[in-house]
Parts: sequence; C-alpha cells; structure tokens
Amino acid sequence: MMPVKSDTREKIVEAARELFHVQGFHATSLAEIFRKAGVNSGSLYYFFKSKDDLLLAVLDAYVGLLWPAVMEPAFRKTDDPIERVFSVLAGYRQMLMQTGCKLGCPIGNLALELGDTKPEVREKIALNFANWCRAIESCLDAAADRLPADVDRARLSRFVLTVMEGGIMQARGHRDIGPYDDGVAQLRDYFDRLLAQRRREAGGVRQDTRPGDLPSHKTGAES
Repeated sequence: MMPVKSDTREKIVEAARELFHVQGFHATSLAEIFRKAGVNSGSLYYFFKSKDDLLLAVLDAYVGLLWPAVMEPAFRKTDDPIERVFSVLAGYRQMLMQTGCKLGCPIGNLALELGDTKPEVREKIALNFANWCRAIESCLDAAADRLPADVDRARLSRFVLTVMEGGIMQARGHRDIGPYDDGVAQLRDYFDRLLAQRRREAGGVRQDTRPGDLPSHKTGAES
C-alpha cells in the first residue's frame, strides 16, 4: 500500500505544480487538480489539510527539482564555471521562447502572487531563491581565481538572480524576448569587465579607471 500512497501524493503535487505555474495559485481550483491528477477529493485530503498545505508541498518539490531540472542540465553543457552561469540563464530563455514569453519563473510568479499574504509560503519561496543563488555562487567560487579579489560572490549571485527574474518579467510584459536578452547581455558585459580587471591585476598592471567604467562590485563596508 505504501508505494500506491506515495505515487498518489506525487501525482497530486505534480498536477498542482503544473497548474499553479500556468494559471497561478488563486486561479487554480481543487477540482482542476483532482482532474489533472486523476484522483478524488478524498485522496487529496488524505495527504493535505488544505490547498495551502498542498502549495507548501509544491514549493518543497521545487527545492528538490533545482538541481535535476535547472542546474544539472545547464552545467552538463560546459565545464567552464562562468559559462555555466550563462547556460542556466539560457535555459530560462528557452522556456520563454517555447511559451511565447507567457510563462515566468514559477517561484517568481508565486512570490509576486503570494509573498505578502502567506508567511509560511514566503519562507519557502525565499528558500528556493537562496538555493538558486547558492548554486550560482558555487560557479563563482570555482572561478574565484579569475575574478577580482574584492568581488562579493554571494552578492553577485543575487545580482544574477535579479537579472533573470527582472528579464523574465519584462519579456512577459512585452511579449518579447528582447528585454531578457538585453539584461543578460549587460550582465555578460559586466562579467567581461570583471575578468579583464582580474587579468590586469594578475599581470601586475595598475590602471586607474574613470568613474562609470566598471559597475561597483565592492561590499558596503569596502565602498
């Protein structure tokens, strides 16, 4: 019986996950989840006390999917840690193109819809964002010897997340991939400048830069 119960729970979570992504949490009815999962209401309430409880399980599922669904496919395409960052961003671009710029990041969508009203949900959304940033930071750590010593890699990983989420939101608003591509291109330019700065430092060449030549990457304490 346990495998059957486990399979049923997974079907319910997966159905809810897909529907919440496409329609949003509030616009998705329990009846739709029942139909998509192929279960009756009794099965759902056997595993979950409420729709909110199911949402928490969906967010837990996203925690587990981060590596196999997002990071690993992108990392598999290149061994270069910097290029892995941009490979991850390319994966989101592919999702936008496949959906006509209609579907956003599922975690970002839920953050906008629910982050201010459900504290438990907000905490799990924050955990998903934090795990995403840690995965990107691991790439930056692997490339630490190619970046200026004073770069705050944790902050830079959050900047990458901001570019991704902001680019997706604008692409959806315009129904155009252009804003996403522009954001990623500007991020690429910033990385190129950081890498060039590190090469100058490694070569022992001291060059004064004019204000505005490079985006600031110092921490507040260092500024």
